[in-house]
Amino acid sequence: MQLLLKSIFTCALFVIFVYATAQSLAKVQQNDERYTLLNGTSSSGSNLSRDHFLSRRLRQAGQGEEGEQGAPVRIDDENKDDPLQASGPEEEELRECSEGLVLPLWMPQRNISIGDRLVRGFVYFLLLVYLFVGVSIIADRFMASIEAITSIERAVVVRGPHNEKQVMHVRIWNETVANLTLMALGSSAPEILLSVIEIYAKDFESGDLGPGTIVGSAAYNLFMIIAVCMIWIPTGEVRRIRHLRVFTVTAAFSIFAYVWLWLILSVFTPGIIAVWEAIVTLLFFPLTVLWAYIAERRLLVYKYMDKNYRVNKRGTVVAGEHDQVEMDAEKGGPRGSISTPTTRGGEAEAFDEARREYIQVLTELRQKYPDAELEQLEMMAQEQVLARSNKSRAFYRIQATRRMVGSGNLMRKIQERAHSDLTEVKAQLHPSEDDDGDEPTRVYFEPGHYTVMENCGEFEVRVVRRGDISNYATVSFETQDGTASAGTDFVGKRGQLNFPPGVDEQRFRIEVIDDDVFEEDECFYIRLFNPSENLKLAVPQIATVMILDDDHAGIFAFTDSAFEISESVGLYEVKIMRYSGARGTVIVPYWTESGTATPGKDYEETHGELVFENNETEKIIEVLILEESSYEKDVSFKVHIGEPRLAPDSTHYSKIEEVEKKLPQDLTELDRILLLSKPRNGELTTAYVRIRESQEFKATVDKLVAKANVSAVLGTSSWKEQFKDALTVLPSDETDFDNDDEVEEEVPSCFSYISHFVCLFWKVLFAFVPPTDICGGYVTFVVSIFVIGVITAIIGDAATYFGCALNIKDSVTAILFVALGTSIPDTFASMIAAKHDEGADNCIGNVTGSNAVNVFLGIGLAWTIAAVYHSSQGMTFNVEPGTIGFAVALFCGEALIAILLIMVRRWTKGIGAELGGPKVSKYISAGILVFLWVSYVVICTLEAYDVIQI
Repeated sequence: MQLLLKSIFTCALFVIFVYATAQSLAKVQQNDERYTLLNGTSSSGSNLSRDHFLSRRLRQAGQGEEGEQGAPVRIDDENKDDPLQASGPEEEELRECSEGLVLPLWMPQRNISIGDRLVRGFVYFLLLVYLFVGVSIIADRFMASIEAITSIERAVVVRGPHNEKQVMHVRIWNETVANLTLMALGSSAPEILLSVIEIYAKDFESGDLGPGTIVGSAAYNLFMIIAVCMIWIPTGEVRRIRHLRVFTVTAAFSIFAYVWLWLILSVFTPGIIAVWEAIVTLLFFPLTVLWAYIAERRLLVYKYMDKNYRVNKRGTVVAGEHDQVEMDAEKGGPRGSISTPTTRGGEAEAFDEARREYIQVLTELRQKYPDAELEQLEMMAQEQVLARSNKSRAFYRIQATRRMVGSGNLMRKIQERAHSDLTEVKAQLHPSEDDDGDEPTRVYFEPGHYTVMENCGEFEVRVVRRGDISNYATVSFETQDGTASAGTDFVGKRGQLNFPPGVDEQRFRIEVIDDDVFEEDECFYIRLFNPSENLKLAVPQIATVMILDDDHAGIFAFTDSAFEISESVGLYEVKIMRYSGARGTVIVPYWTESGTATPGKDYEETHGELVFENNETEKIIEVLILEESSYEKDVSFKVHIGEPRLAPDSTHYSKIEEVEKKLPQDLTELDRILLLSKPRNGELTTAYVRIRESQEFKATVDKLVAKANVSAVLGTSSWKEQFKDALTVLPSDETDFDNDDEVEEEVPSCFSYISHFVCLFWKVLFAFVPPTDICGGYVTFVVSIFVIGVITAIIGDAATYFGCALNIKDSVTAILFVALGTSIPDTFASMIAAKHDEGADNCIGNVTGSNAVNVFLGIGLAWTIAAVYHSSQGMTFNVEPGTIGFAVALFCGEALIAILLIMVRRWTKGIGAELGGPKVSKYISAGILVFLWVSYVVICTLEAYDVIQI
């Protein structure tokens, strides 16, 4: 915030300086109008040739070669060749502003006082700021459509490690091509359109506003944005450019672009832009994109360069720059010599890498929240994967704008997206039966099986109905004998259950008879019958009740012979059950035995004894499963239980010992029954534990990874959603997904409310733009760029009126005011990207790419249109080098210094990165860049007012 305030204060000082200079020079111009016209400058700040000035004077008078009534224009013979000799009202006309393309002119224009000019300048300044906010908001809708277009995917079939086929979805658009074409167009659309619209507004004559904005924006982006990002990185952290080859290409073309401008303005055909020069300038745009793509894909000469492969932090072998490998080694990261890359395609590697990251995040969350359910952990993992995934320039641009205008934080939409993704995936894996509204209401037992002890007395049975519960319903029930008999083992019961309207369950109790005679486990049944007309019996309509004899010490066994678990389960619990009695304290030994699973690698060996207290029917054996983040693990081991024995302090321990000492022929019937009550093992004394990822878990991971696309967060699906977002104030706090601790829900701040109401007009207006889900974003693209063009035309008029009111030249207005207004959103977007991205590509790489695209596409397209138009009229397209030529030459020199500084920081030991690093070095580097921008603005301003002669 302090840095931002300092920047605003510095800008304010420059405004005062420029205004004071302009006013003082304006007085000189008023005393010497001949000097003004000879230099091709009117008091409105526009550079005009002598003939163009005369023709404009005639157009302002509403006359051509003949007046409106066909009368010739009256100009004194002695003054017709020299308009400087005009006097009276004509002299006053020299200080009038010309009519704009869209915005009406503030009348009157004659006899305006200094105070009136200051008021008009202030009003135009506020209008410019408000227009900049509006164009920023609609530009973000434009960026969202571009993100939707570039996120279009195609299905590819790849083979896995075991030669199995796998269908994956990959993006059609190459990342580098998307960044240099549509993404660059989205972030620079106002500057590009301003240059084209200005050409049309000036009758295909050259102007200073469009080219000046492009050059001024390039200077601000290269110097100020990178300087702010250097300081914004937290102390001790660094950000490096990942795609160094692409950055080298875009940086070279960004400097060459302005060298080329200087050549065609001042060297090849000074003051004239030929058709071939304009067309070549425009063709450099696709050449830049093509060359960057070749560098990124290692085609042509790049494929012969040395390749280094490294294992990145996600465990994937990737190709990288030599210096990147060295940096990993310095940090103590994995380093090795790998002769060949992985055999699978780039798309498969990217998918596997994203899957490994998801498994790793899920493992960390399981360790941090051991008691959380798997579904909750999967949702949290999806949130973090979405938050950590690589984000485009569009994401950070929209994130910055939303926070500035009180529209909340995109990270909150990521949370909503993660929840919807998981819900959709689970619904696909577990399709639920569609409820038919005409289907009768169902009634059944819940649960359908009960296990009770013989000494429990009574237990409760639950019957539920599902479906339409608005009617009155009844159903009958009765008990039925099984191995247990009514009257000796339980009390038989018969009755009717009534369900009044709105009641969905009923309960009743069954009594169990206890005795002191040892018996085997017995069971009986409870049946539902005779439902009312609006009810239908559903499964389970018969409940089974198992009575466990509590006079026996128990039979001990595992609940199942095999268990299949995920390796990320952590501490796994194997359950031991006690059947057919629960009397006395029993000790059961247990231990693990290795199989294909290795102790210490896949699980931790364990052994010990379980102590079942009197009437205790189950115990848990805890086995620690070790995590390796293996997606396709399949190993197993065994868990055994030994012969159970009564504890010495047990009730029957001494009696059984005495009976065991007797001879078999001396045993009585009571002794035999007592021996039968000894604890013993059941059939399942060994359980196999298989460690593997379940098919459902693998399917969930694959589907969630496939959906981990942040681009969907930027788009909208309906007009309802857009209007809801437009009318809702959300807190703009920055959620940090690396910190999973719960934070209290914040309310919108005062600044959020102010920003929201100030921008409410733009929000509601742009909510009418079609959602990005329509036609894949193409309709949004067309509508948005049209709206940007309209607002940009108004900005051009307002900027011209602003400069005219304060006697500031268009070239100075463009470099200082319009360039800053169009670049402020990019500044905040780069700051967010610098803090959250692992690399510096979205901060630095996109700056150089945008600068090159702005010249080749913005100036190239505008000048091509003008040059072709003049050529068709048999004339030449004249562009006086003037301030633009000087600004271009100055920028080229300073840009070389800035690029050299960035590269020195990358290769300097102790820094090793373009952004961040030690506190002193980053502040010195940022100071140099700020000085370059300040000197650029000051020198260009002084040159524009002829304080510096060229």
